Amino acid sequence: MNMIDKTFDTHERALAYRGQRMEILAKNIANADTPNFKAQDLDFRQLLQGAQESNLQTTKPGHTTQNPEDGRNGLKYRVPYNTSFDGNTVELPVEQAKYGQYAADYQTTLSILEARIGGIRKALRGE
Repeated sequence: MNMIDKTFDTHERALAYRGQRMEILAKNIANADTPNFKAQDLDFRQLLQGAQESNLQTTKPGHTTQNPEDGRNGLKYRVPYNTSFDGNTVELPVEQAKYGQYAADYQTTLSILEARIGGIRKALRGE
């Protein structure tokens, strides 16, 4: 791995996972009135931990393993706070709040990447 890959790898993956998570939440919000629709979400910590573990150097292939529950890339069904009569597990206020939170997290990750890129630019210019 070269220096640039090491510098941006974790944040690049985090940005991709955050974007994927926002897409899943948007799908949940769009299906809030669909009978028997099950709300989903990503287990972000599990995905990021797996991404960081994949960067570890191992002496034997079986030393670090992914969690068996990660078979669907961390996609899990959400347990609702209140049950609905039509079997839909989407709770619109919860989904909207989480979407706002994840949008802010996405922007934070972008800001971190911008700061790192700015630092590298300054170093290359000799500032």
